[in-house]
Amino acid sequence: MSSVPHFKDVASLVDLVDWGAVPVPLQGRSMTSGRLLHRNPDGSSECGIWVCTPGEWRCEVTRDEFCHFLAGRCTYTHDAGEVTQIEPGTVALFPAGWTGTCRVSETVRKIYMIR
Repeated sequence: MSSVPHFKDVASLVDLVDWGAVPVPLQGRSMTSGRLLHRNPDGSSECGIWVCTPGEWRCEVTRDEFCHFLAGRCTYTHDAGEVTQIEPGTVALFPAGWTGTCRVSETVRKIYMIR
């Protein structure tokens, strides 16, 4: 194992693990997959690649999540009404406590870190 966990060519990496459907969809049936790059032994943080197909569901962020979206399009709508449009190249931080919905219109691929 490398002392520096890493992926090469993450935009086209196809060796992904099926992580199943979004548990409680509002619309559609979003399927997720990805690859874990690293998780702290105590589970306090993790990072990896996440891919999700179209659909909509409720989001309740329990820990800070930093995301760099590589592909696809989606819309996050905060419970207060603020709308965040995501497209390739978008970087976002969803702070712990953020609540709202996510609607994926075009399969998204992102690099994420949760702490």
